[in-house]
Amino acid sequence: MVTLEIKDLIKLPPPLNQPLNEQQPLKLLTDEQSRRIDASLDGISAIGILKPGSQQEEEEIVRKFLGGIEKLLSEENNWTFLKPLTLSLKYCASCQTCSDACPVYTASGKQEIYRPTYRSEILRAIIQGYLKKKGLFNFGFTAKKVDLNWSTLARLAELSYRCTLCRRCAQACPLGIDNGLIAHEFRKVFSQELGIAPKELHQMGTVRQLDTGSSTGMRPKAFEDIRRFMEEEIEEKTGKKIAIPVDVKGADILLVHNAGEFVSWPENPEAFAILFDALGISWTLSSELAGYDAVNYGAWYDDFQLARIAMRHVSIAKDLKVNKIVVGECGHAHKATIVLADRLLPPDLAIPRISCLPVLEDIVLSGKLKLDPQRNNFPVTLHDPCNIVRMMGISQPQRRILRSICPQFVEMEPHGVDNYCCGGGGGFAVMNSLNFPDWRMAVAGRMKIKQIVETFRDTGNPETKKYVCAPCSNCKAQLRDLLEYYKVEEKINVAYIGLAELIVNAMPDLKEPFLP
Repeated sequence: MVTLEIKDLIKLPPPLNQPLNEQQPLKLLTDEQSRRIDASLDGISAIGILKPGSQQEEEEIVRKFLGGIEKLLSEENNWTFLKPLTLSLKYCASCQTCSDACPVYTASGKQEIYRPTYRSEILRAIIQGYLKKKGLFNFGFTAKKVDLNWSTLARLAELSYRCTLCRRCAQACPLGIDNGLIAHEFRKVFSQELGIAPKELHQMGTVRQLDTGSSTGMRPKAFEDIRRFMEEEIEEKTGKKIAIPVDVKGADILLVHNAGEFVSWPENPEAFAILFDALGISWTLSSELAGYDAVNYGAWYDDFQLARIAMRHVSIAKDLKVNKIVVGECGHAHKATIVLADRLLPPDLAIPRISCLPVLEDIVLSGKLKLDPQRNNFPVTLHDPCNIVRMMGISQPQRRILRSICPQFVEMEPHGVDNYCCGGGGGFAVMNSLNFPDWRMAVAGRMKIKQIVETFRDTGNPETKKYVCAPCSNCKAQLRDLLEYYKVEEKINVAYIGLAELIVNAMPDLKEPFLP
């Protein structure tokens, strides 16, 4: 439908504004991949959708898809999202106010297929043209006819993975219409009815997490090894012997953290351990399968998979008899465990579930912990994870912390609920198949890298290290890849970091800086 080229994308500021012939072109599928895989939407493949082998197979796929749309519109089969879906479909006025708010649409040079309401228009047309729905689903106008065949469905499946589910469109909409939800619901139909989902989210995500304990593949024995490693590293860095508690019954807090932190950024859970120890907070981790990994990829593509992990997390907390679950620095885990779980959990599994950010704010602003802001006297900005800030409205605790401990804290513009997605939302940060990573860097993350470079444009000496504080494991993974793709660390010396590490770095009794 479109052929994306670098020259069509929004321009980047210096020093990323190289001549076109010096910029990386978007990677194409190989001839062999193109013969097997449909990429007719935009030349990109996120899910590697295979072409059908016969006309009969094609017809069967269309039949199953329509059956899935029918279920989407019934309370019995879509009790999780039927009401917001209905409101979004029925009351969108097609004013297109949301279009310019979408970082993907804007960064792409305003490609029509990426417009937030494009998917909604297709869904309305399918409902009106093929299901003949009345009542709530009589939209009061005649939608443009859609020819529902294999090619249409293949493009629609890919299109549902060109939205990061950041909900910036809903923030901009005068009526709060959530077009990100439409992308989510399409993903759900493809997963539940046709078994089509990115392998990184399903087989290597949900399935692996339930089987081994973590989407990283980390089994309980490996988790125990990492816990001991973190204790040793804390002693090495701070000179303090701090035990990291596991499976402590009756603790006040069960900290559920993204296992990617234990594997890639152990300094973040180490920082939590140092802070909790310093304040004498009663807490524990869990060594149970999935209990040491807050990841819940079902939040991005399938309610059934979401429910399986969410039930596991709260059951573990119940067994440990803790007072509450505190979700670590992971945005989508906040969404899955705190927000979406409310739609799933029976009353007997209800347990308080809160964000770590107010907990960290209490620690910093309580005055009980001595902190020296001069230890963080370098430029720091804040990335707002969409699920924590835009979805949950937790925008100030992290700012009050940074203003307190980072003298050179500077805001991105725009920020808070208007901030741009990192480009790795909706599962994108872990999706690395075929040529999708190129699109994720060049298009989905383009507004964010532009924003970061512009924020640090006037911060003086390029030799000075600057930090983007990203209190989200998923966002950090995307920022890591973005900074490397655009060589930003090399060009203007920008790195990324979590929030807890900055707090510990300000502790004056540490002999060496805590930051890597």
